[in-house]
Amino acid sequence: MAVKKRSKVNAEFNMSSLTDIIFLLLIFFMLTSNMVQISIPLPESDSTTVAPTNLPVMMTVDGNISVVGKSSSLSNLEKDIAFAVRETENKENATVTIISEVGVPWANVHKVMAIASGLKIKAIIATQPSKK
Repeated sequence: MAVKKRSKVNAEFNMSSLTDIIFLLLIFFMLTSNMVQISIPLPESDSTTVAPTNLPVMMTVDGNISVVGKSSSLSNLEKDIAFAVRETENKENATVTIISEVGVPWANVHKVMAIASGLKIKAIIATQPSKK
């Protein structure tokens, strides 16, 4: 008597088409994210906490930037902030305070925050009092 072999069902799931879809979505979001402009007003706060301002970075809508009262530019910003950190007396608790006028591109504010993160110092954004 001949024994029949049972055909086993393959329980695998083919993921190749799913990875193609994920890569297409990734490319779509990468291309469209550069076209989206985020325009948000700076936050208002009703907090009365006063944060240390030993390294103020002031940014205006017309592109003027000053680091600790000295004029700077986006290309020299990292060098000027690093120099200001070296010159401060309180290096352990150095804090960059970003004083940004409403309408300054958020990318410029983010660049200052990234520079502070790279220098391992705190960065805070100055806010205006909320209007009640």
